[in-house]
Amino acid sequence: MKSYSIISSLVLAAILVACGGSNYKNVVDQELADTDQVKGTTLAIEKPQLTFGFIKLTDMAPLAIAKELGFFEDEGLYVTIEAQSNWKNVLDRVIDGQLDGSHMLAGQPIAAGAGFGRQAELVTPFSMDLNGNGITVSNEVWEKMKPNVPQDGSGKPVHPIKADALKPVVASFKKDGRPFKMGMVFPVSTHNYEIRYWLAAAGINPGYYTKDNIQGQVDADVLLSVTPPPQMPATLEAGTIYGYCVGEPWNQQAVFKGIGVPVTTNYDIWKNNPEKVFVMTKSFVEQYPNTALAVTKALIRAGKWLDEADNRAKAVGILSQSAYVGADSIVIANSMTGTFEFEKGDKREMPDFNVFFRYHATYPFYSDGIWFLTQMRRWGQIPDSKPADWYHETIKNIYRPDIWEKAANLLVEEGHLSTEDIPTTDGYKAATADFIDGTTYDGRDPVGYINSFSIGNKDEVQ
Repeated sequence: MKSYSIISSLVLAAILVACGGSNYKNVVDQELADTDQVKGTTLAIEKPQLTFGFIKLTDMAPLAIAKELGFFEDEGLYVTIEAQSNWKNVLDRVIDGQLDGSHMLAGQPIAAGAGFGRQAELVTPFSMDLNGNGITVSNEVWEKMKPNVPQDGSGKPVHPIKADALKPVVASFKKDGRPFKMGMVFPVSTHNYEIRYWLAAAGINPGYYTKDNIQGQVDADVLLSVTPPPQMPATLEAGTIYGYCVGEPWNQQAVFKGIGVPVTTNYDIWKNNPEKVFVMTKSFVEQYPNTALAVTKALIRAGKWLDEADNRAKAVGILSQSAYVGADSIVIANSMTGTFEFEKGDKREMPDFNVFFRYHATYPFYSDGIWFLTQMRRWGQIPDSKPADWYHETIKNIYRPDIWEKAANLLVEEGHLSTEDIPTTDGYKAATADFIDGTTYDGRDPVGYINSFSIGNKDEVQ
């Protein structure tokens, strides 16, 4: 797999600037028209007309690519993709059958099956991406943090930046009678758990959920609240919040507008962490099994296409269209082409900031899903202690690697994948300590993991 170099990123940026929005789109459209597409075989599709939802984030890319490059049509599917206003709307419309499936927060189908929020039987056969989020603070907060951040020989901040640098700032705000408020996108979002993890690793309590406090602010040093992703920069600029955790392009938008500074990415919080998933109802998958399989095939192909480095410029052009993310192509390219800009002018190579296929990114690992369950329990969204078996049984009703494997094997037969693209696994990844605090996570031992934290609820050992 090709890496993204600083030089290639600068060249791409120059092309984007030179071409501009509409001209660049024309260039991309022509390149796609000239691309030879290998047609896939079709299954006996039970429901060919489908409507899927998404939120305007770059990690919806597999849906856009599967549609624009004809991967859905190759499978006999005729798909309409509709932008949704917020994550609650996404969840409700899938459950109510108004959408056949959707780009969704990984925590949403898990919470729906675990007893937190609206309950439903949802499944995911496809993980949409790894990484892709960042934590941004206001200019005021960054200026107060900077003296606490080590610098390299050129005077630039040393990354990753831990929340230790934020801790005295939070204390100073409290002393001045200013509650320290930060935004995240949804109570069961990866962003909520990532910003909580980052804060708690520095001894900053992000608060607990209880039956009486569904905002999750009990005993909190930092008050976290929900803000829809596209509204994050404006909310920060208005001073309503002092920072946020969100996906792209809304961290880079803060840099672009000069209103804030991203201080860390979720790659640094948990290297190659799972992010969004594609979700359908269990009843849909059971009623239309071939359709669900065909959708998964098309999305796997899209993920693979996205992780071919030469395709990222084309993807930027597609995502910048108003029907998809609708942000300026320069902003999207900042992260999608293998770089990430922190302060203006401090653009660094980050080839794995957006991963759509490498490292078996599309496979729905049980251990990825169990991590979300551990965080729901840690912060009180799951109020009662659970035995280890509960975590394993719960996730196996939601994550469906069996569908992914059937789809991938068909793609191997058709020549779209190689056998090396299919992981040899029982659904669990090896234990890893690739977290910002060095804590080891083993999906096979969820109770031991929960109990290892100094801040957080604890499970009883059975």
